[in-house]
Amino acid sequence: MEQRILRGMLDSASMLVNDAQWQAAFSSLLRTPADTELAPPALKLLNTLYSLQGTAILSGQHDYLESPDEFSNKLKNTCGQSAALHGYELGAINNQTETVIESQRQAVVDSAVRWHKAGGIVTMSYHAHLPGTAPAWSNVSMSLSEGDFAKYLTPGTAQYNALMKDLDKTALSLKKLRDAGVPVLWRPYHEMNGGWFWWGQKRRFTELWNLMFERYTVYHKLHNLLWVWSPNAKNQWCDEPAGYYPGAGRVDVLALDIYEGDFKKSHHDTLWDLGRGKLIAIGENGQLPSPALLAGSQNKWSYQMTWGKLLYENNSDAVIKSFMKDSFVLTRSEYTVKAAEPVTAPPATSLPGLRGEYYNNASLSGNPALVRTDANINFIWKQGAPDPAVPANLFSVRWSGRLKAGYSEGYTIYTSSDDGIRVWVDGVLVIDSWMKQSGQERKGSIGLIAGKLHELKVEYYENQGDAKAVLMWESSSQPKGVIPAGALYLP
Repeated sequence: MEQRILRGMLDSASMLVNDAQWQAAFSSLLRTPADTELAPPALKLLNTLYSLQGTAILSGQHDYLESPDEFSNKLKNTCGQSAALHGYELGAINNQTETVIESQRQAVVDSAVRWHKAGGIVTMSYHAHLPGTAPAWSNVSMSLSEGDFAKYLTPGTAQYNALMKDLDKTALSLKKLRDAGVPVLWRPYHEMNGGWFWWGQKRRFTELWNLMFERYTVYHKLHNLLWVWSPNAKNQWCDEPAGYYPGAGRVDVLALDIYEGDFKKSHHDTLWDLGRGKLIAIGENGQLPSPALLAGSQNKWSYQMTWGKLLYENNSDAVIKSFMKDSFVLTRSEYTVKAAEPVTAPPATSLPGLRGEYYNNASLSGNPALVRTDANINFIWKQGAPDPAVPANLFSVRWSGRLKAGYSEGYTIYTSSDDGIRVWVDGVLVIDSWMKQSGQERKGSIGLIAGKLHELKVEYYENQGDAKAVLMWESSSQPKGVIPAGALYLP
């Protein structure tokens, strides 16, 4: 409801200002957080992460509940720099007493406050033992039937009451961080698409997620949390992550846990597509990813977090030093400089239209015979030529620019072409129909963020006979139609 109200307010406001003023004034609001009452420090962190998206990856290191600074300190001793992101743990797994758990969690809070004051980012994981059982690893990694799991989701049951009790205890530490002004990337119930935790591979997993979300944001008013949903990368032991996704309204960051060096481009691209433009990250890794790989074909990852002792078990000192010194990887000191810079909206001076490069062949090869600005892609040339400089047959066109949507939601992109056409949005191939065809309509799906300038590339070729190239879109709020000139901007 709040998001619909916000959208209405923003739409009304847009009638009172020109497009450039609208873009500058409301750019941060358009990246709607999961918690619509998000506190200013957390909102600033969210917007800073968005501003860095695609330009760098933030380095991260995890530490355990029992020793919250151990490996972060070792990392600094190895390479002389701290990671930008410090991962902490709030779950107890060693059958500690309540007094010991409270002391350990206080040490985590104290470290996190220091880390935040030093300019770093705080993330918290939560290996929750099954509510009502001892805080032991065996009660985290235990199996649970669907029927027994459902009892924890049902108000009035002993299991539900035990769940609320455990959530409330854990909330005490998060409240201390809230009161200290520390935003937290909150990462509970991770790797839910695998079967090794009691919450894993459950049909009703998203209900568990929503119970915690409501308990923390509404009841406890923990408005310092950015919600990180972190499945395991798809492999032979786990399901596709998408079946466990709570939806954009309950998630700020989609993170993927990747081990055994399995940094496939498909993992990156599938998560990016699922998030529809939201932040994505590597929630856990053992082996460090290649910075060259990240900068080249996987540049949408916002951060990575190496898991505890695996930093040294899976990586040599030389690899660690090389990773931390790479220009695409941000350390804490480098991130602190970036975070101090104003978070800017896409430039208000962006010019409308798309850059059209026209070739005197059907393969986009060589130098273009014509370069011009096209208002949009809505051409029905039939048997005519696009321009005197281009033939009527056997020509091709590459359009490039940026696309701005009016709503943050899933869009269907359509093409109607004669002959071949393909469309990329933010590097994702949405439509691939590179073939001879007569007036065929094709479609593909992509998520767009209102107000964000998404990268757009369209390639087209004409064989012989009639020529046509039309680009359209549709969403639940956007009627199907040609993408208008007002939604397209030059690169």
